[in-house]
Amino acid sequence: MAKASDFEGKKQDELFYFVDYSPEEAERVGYSNYSYWGSVIQNFLKHKAAVVCLILFLFLVIFSFIALAIGKYDYQTLVTDSSLAFRKPNSEYWFGTDNLGRDYWCQVWYATQVSIRLALIVAVGESILGVIIGLIWGYVRKLDRFFTELYNLIDNVPYIIYMTLIALVVGQSFTIMAVSMIAIGWLVMARRVRNMVFMFRDREYNLASRCLGTPLWRVLTKNILPYLVSVIILRMALSIPATINLESTLSYLGIGLGIETPSLGLILSKVRGFFLDYPYLLVFPASIVSIISISFYIMGNAFSDAADPRNHV
Repeated sequence: MAKASDFEGKKQDELFYFVDYSPEEAERVGYSNYSYWGSVIQNFLKHKAAVVCLILFLFLVIFSFIALAIGKYDYQTLVTDSSLAFRKPNSEYWFGTDNLGRDYWCQVWYATQVSIRLALIVAVGESILGVIIGLIWGYVRKLDRFFTELYNLIDNVPYIIYMTLIALVVGQSFTIMAVSMIAIGWLVMARRVRNMVFMFRDREYNLASRCLGTPLWRVLTKNILPYLVSVIILRMALSIPATINLESTLSYLGIGLGIETPSLGLILSKVRGFFLDYPYLLVFPASIVSIISISFYIMGNAFSDAADPRNHV
């Protein structure tokens, strides 16, 4: 052990020296390996059922294209032959035939593509419009009364009335249906985002950020958005099966996409008078709708939990 006498003969500058400040070293010391989206993915992968549902849905989407490619008949050139009506599934007609003798395999898988595409477009459109309006609604206090009254005005009218009027006045097509659903469906997303923004807007760290001159967009994206991601993802996931179910209901009532645009809802509406005698007409499209609905319900809840920063350790 060194004694005090050993240092007596040394100069002070030999015992002590100033350490140079290095911004790079300071950043390295304070650096954290935490990644928000990395943690979201890790937490999501822990939910085995949700991962299985995700794989099942992706397989369903990919197989819908493969099924049309390997099918013996083309949907665009379906030939009506009443003598082939109500043929049960066999080696020639893998899903059987409908009441007009048309191949049911290509109809179901083509309709699956249309329904999934419609549901994804509506879910993304509702989310973008709802998040933008919800952020403005929740953060700008002067506009709270205006958006609240607008929400109450639109929400108090039954959804089916809007869609009926649009179908009768504007028309029935894929684009009209998608735009109509987005124009009305943003209400739920905007309301939830508004409530979350209103809750976190005046937290201490947000007040401190604003006092330090942090730009508004950075406060919203860095301080508030991580707490909104779980709500947004859950709403998007639930919107997809809800859109398919709503489109099925509208097609059943005759105000859906239209006869020229097949969908799972339109197919289900056509077979409602035959499925008791020919159950295969209902089993195949209903099974696809059920798989999509259950998958997104499980995935939505799992991803919502994984996206919540409070569940990250």
